[in-house]
Amino acid sequence: MARLLGVDRRRYYAWRRRRANGPTPRQQRMDGLVEAVKAFHAASDGTYGAPRLVWDLREAGWDVSVKTVAKAMRLAGVEGISPRTYHPPTTVPGPGPFPVEDLVARRFDQGAKDAVWFSDITYLPTGEGWAYLCTVRDGHTRRVLGRQVEPHMKASLVVATLRQAAALRGELPGTVIFHADRGAQFTSAELAEVSRAVGVLRSVGRTGVCWDNAQQESFWSTLKTEFYNRHVFATVSQARRACYVWIDSWYNARRRHSKIGYMSPLQYEQSLVEQAEGN
Repeated sequence: MARLLGVDRRRYYAWRRRRANGPTPRQQRMDGLVEAVKAFHAASDGTYGAPRLVWDLREAGWDVSVKTVAKAMRLAGVEGISPRTYHPPTTVPGPGPFPVEDLVARRFDQGAKDAVWFSDITYLPTGEGWAYLCTVRDGHTRRVLGRQVEPHMKASLVVATLRQAAALRGELPGTVIFHADRGAQFTSAELAEVSRAVGVLRSVGRTGVCWDNAQQESFWSTLKTEFYNRHVFATVSQARRACYVWIDSWYNARRRHSKIGYMSPLQYEQSLVEQAEGN
């Protein structure tokens, strides 16, 4: 058979010895890594790719690189989730009775907590029709400070979310820039009054230019791709509860963010506190 197949007999016997001896230490390590990858990938609700799984594995004691984890993911038959490209518009420009400038100029992370907050509204399909989610996020720590879901897009939705963020932070160390798009809700007299009351300075991007609020758009992509579009919600109430749980218990508390050292927003804010106490 060796002559017929053109195979070196020594290679055949070497292969047979390897089979008898069982997997090598290297193969055993890879088998263990594959199982660990499966576990951490499942813990992320099937969303993490190799760059984030690396940090979970390293915390668990594995000395691995991104390429090694990517290989283990292929062997495990798992992969991260990639965002979709379609984003329906929700911005309806308002008359702008109070002129508001762009104070951010795409400098989304200005290097300090509570320097810039970002806000926007996105649509959520439900069995009862559209619901709308408004959030306020810290541009530096990426933490969601306020979140509200309602079946309407009125200015009161933004007002309630901003008040929630201000209440969470308490007394602010200085003036916070509150940046959004130029939708009617964000240029309303109602929001202008509440912004003065809570001590934030409004800022808006240009009409129809999503890149002026790109950090918030990135958050919507994460929420829709990794969570909302993978489920079906019969009612607005169900969608509301599910979004709050995902934001509070996963995104803020556990999801690793590449821009803050692959820590979660809450972990990163705690590290800032520890650094300040150490100084």
